[in-house]
Amino acid sequence: MIEIQAEQALLPDGWARDVLVRIEGDRIASVTAGVAPPPGAERRTLLLPAPVNLHSHAFQRAMAGLSEARGPDPRDSFWTWRSLMYGFLERLTPGDVQAVAAFVQLEMLRAGYAAQVEFHYLHHAPGGAAYDNVAEMSARIAAAADQTGIGLTLAPVFYRQGGCDGRALAGGQLRFGNDPDRFARLVEGAEVALAHLPADARIGIAPHSLRAVSREDLAWVTTLRPDAPLHLHLAEQVAEVEEVSAACGARPVEWLLANAPVDARWCLIHATQMQPHETRGLAETGAVAGLCPITESSLGDGIFDGVEWLRAGGAFGVGSDSNIRIALAEELRVLEYSQRLRDRSRAAMATADRSTGRVLFDGAVAGGAQAAGRPSGALKPGLLADLLALDAGATDLAGLTGDRLLDAWIFAGDDRVVRDVWSAGRHVIRGGRHAGEQAITAAYAAVLARLRQ
Repeated sequence: MIEIQAEQALLPDGWARDVLVRIEGDRIASVTAGVAPPPGAERRTLLLPAPVNLHSHAFQRAMAGLSEARGPDPRDSFWTWRSLMYGFLERLTPGDVQAVAAFVQLEMLRAGYAAQVEFHYLHHAPGGAAYDNVAEMSARIAAAADQTGIGLTLAPVFYRQGGCDGRALAGGQLRFGNDPDRFARLVEGAEVALAHLPADARIGIAPHSLRAVSREDLAWVTTLRPDAPLHLHLAEQVAEVEEVSAACGARPVEWLLANAPVDARWCLIHATQMQPHETRGLAETGAVAGLCPITESSLGDGIFDGVEWLRAGGAFGVGSDSNIRIALAEELRVLEYSQRLRDRSRAAMATADRSTGRVLFDGAVAGGAQAAGRPSGALKPGLLADLLALDAGATDLAGLTGDRLLDAWIFAGDDRVVRDVWSAGRHVIRGGRHAGEQAITAAYAAVLARLRQ
């Protein structure tokens, strides 16, 4: 039994004071407000449910800062960046991937995330040959989670073709590719690796995009693990929309809504290129919009219409995608600021009864849990004990209560106010630090030193 007493806590029905949370194993056993702390209880000033980082490509963290010079194309774009990324990944070994993933997970935990969804598509050796264990790279992601204690939903990516015309994979894409038989074996191998982790780890399924799988492949892969979360890149770039429209006779969101059983199991990543009717239609399915505002800004993807999405009752969460900057508060800040810049407004996503920070945080917590297939997302008995403690006495938060604490953290503070994180009851961040961070950081630094030679 772990007992945590919080001066302030965000409960499902709102803010409460003097809250005692009891944890048994990996679950919250009870939550009681207005009580004195029992002897031996851990004391915290501000306790929140901890969100899931719902979209990550861990290996790309090692590219951070290396793609900001303009190449020969006078208009640098997502597509020129992608070419650089393909060349970079050719040098990564399984050991490199584990070291980078562990560092990424460490940064996620320090930022306040309790769990992650790894959208994992780097499967094979350079040239596309499978490792002796076809799920070797998936096993490395799981091994990193074993080092860090983060909650993990591992979503192996099905990637079969180079575009809507069915052309063969080439270059760096060869490390991603599978036919259905090999992908099914890879998923089985990933499940074997996850079985060595705590019981909250689980499998997801990720058809990469409408460009990377055929219509028949998409129909097949959605039934491979019918109960698993299903993640798909969708409508991220204008060129992608044009290619899908030419091949399928409909825009990506229109085509998906007409041809796939989109529901609350799905998480659609980015969706920055939607028209209003698509935004409303997709929101009404119950699917989660997987938003990565820092990466979407970095790659020039465009601006997701968060205002219209919320008006239509849509669910959303946030992820760090390329991992060039892993910062939960900043991810939420960029999401809101993008709405303000587009509409020349303020408090764009706030409601009459909840501040901007509260709307953003509530959305990230609920949507992230849904997208990960993770029974978490609230300080509520029976759910996984994914908890986040902030230092309410930090300079930016001092003297504030309720929603204003979230506003101050997201719009004025940063990760330094994160004091503790519990992932399914595992106390992985204590006083802002992780017990294994020295070794994890050293291993990551060694990989960088070799890659940057």
